[in-house]
Amino acid sequence: MTMTKQVHVAVFDTFADWEIGYATAHIRKPDWQREPGQYEIVTVGPSTEPVTTMGGFDIVPDLALADLRPEDSAMLILAGGDTWTEDAMAGFRAAARQFLAAGVPVAAVCGATMGLAIEGLLDDRAHTSNAAEALGYTGYAGAAHYREELAVNDRGLITGSGIAPVQFAHAILEQLAVYEPGVAKSWLKLYGDRDPAGFYELMAV
Repeated sequence: MTMTKQVHVAVFDTFADWEIGYATAHIRKPDWQREPGQYEIVTVGPSTEPVTTMGGFDIVPDLALADLRPEDSAMLILAGGDTWTEDAMAGFRAAARQFLAAGVPVAAVCGATMGLAIEGLLDDRAHTSNAAEALGYTGYAGAAHYREELAVNDRGLITGSGIAPVQFAHAILEQLAVYEPGVAKSWLKLYGDRDPAGFYELMAV
């Protein structure tokens, strides 16, 4: 019997909902999965009060940040937003540090990488973002580890560009082993390369 694991997603006012849509949808979608139903998505807010995404959706978080524990999670996913450099996001930045210290993966895209830079979590890991210059504004010490790639995974810390939600999702799905490697390759062929061959390969699984 498959044990369901929780994947936690930070939600907050200005949360850039589209940046993680491919990841969350396909974590939940049973088609082609190695173990269908292995994961469930749990949203985490600053509190359990409703938040409004950048796209205008109101979300009532499943969990308050104060109750989030790395040992209960398979991964913490951090989308971009307008507030990652502000004090209001200090709790989520600290949570990312706690997760990595506990050996639990963290995935951050777009503006969330700014938060990780401020927290010092990119100082010794290969990473990417929207642009090297953007991270440079934080004054972080990890510029030598910046990679001009759409998504990077270094020891369980996934970073991605805001213009590459598919590649970011693919890195997450690989880290969580949602699909067998060959299936993951076909998934990326379809959604990332927009190659119809990927569809037919998936239909044959």
